[in-house]
Amino acid sequence: MGLVIDCVFIDCVDLEAMTAFWCQALDLEHVWTGPSGGHLLAATDGSERRLALMSAHSDKTAKNRVHFDLRPDRDQQVEVRRQERLGARRIDIGQVDVTWVVMADPEGNEFCVLRSLASKQLAAPTPSSGELPET
Repeated sequence: MGLVIDCVFIDCVDLEAMTAFWCQALDLEHVWTGPSGGHLLAATDGSERRLALMSAHSDKTAKNRVHFDLRPDRDQQVEVRRQERLGARRIDIGQVDVTWVVMADPEGNEFCVLRSLASKQLAAPTPSSGELPET
């Protein structure tokens, strides 16, 4: 049996603000509003990447049980600063000496910005280094 993730849903209080954030953050566009008012976002590059946002009636109150690991195609810190300009913020969830940056979207949903593939390959640990894989 083959199975793929077709879409990930995020509950949010301010649907319009979160749509604007994630469209800019991931180069998506709002392509459909569902019968319950949720927004479907799709990649502008023609790929099959999709994200859906659903209205929630209460604020987020606990750490997410699922989060995105986002790998930039350029310098990690440049991407972190871009995300901050869009409304994300760096957060501390107890991480110590890690290669990724933990952030939260405007409603507090956690995500990580990893090293770019180029910098990851340049700094690839040897198998004996004991480095754990990125989240």
